[in-house]
Amino acid sequence: MFEGLNMGDMGKMLEEIQKKAKELEEKNESIELTAKSGGGLVKVTANGKGEIIDIEIDDSLLEDKEALQILLISAINDVMKMVEDNKKSAALQMLGGGMNPFAGGQGQ
Repeated sequence: MFEGLNMGDMGKMLEEIQKKAKELEEKNESIELTAKSGGGLVKVTANGKGEIIDIEIDDSLLEDKEALQILLISAINDVMKMVEDNKKSAALQMLGGGMNPFAGGQGQ
């Protein structure tokens, strides 16, 4: 099962994966994702790590607490989904870029 497996190469590969993961985390801090709800009446912005960094609320919603709550929840849920999708995409790119140690023997 482990024929031809060089532990030195595995160690180098793990170091490279750790390095790429750290780069990805640093990159995610600078990414900004924005979701809107209510036709743009509410905007929520998060960074790639999933931290909410800005919320914009149109003044017209300040009189309608229930509508504000619904639109805010919607925008937050949307931006969190965007963050998750971004993380999955970045992880797939990292693995697809030759970093997948299990891809070598596929289809041969």
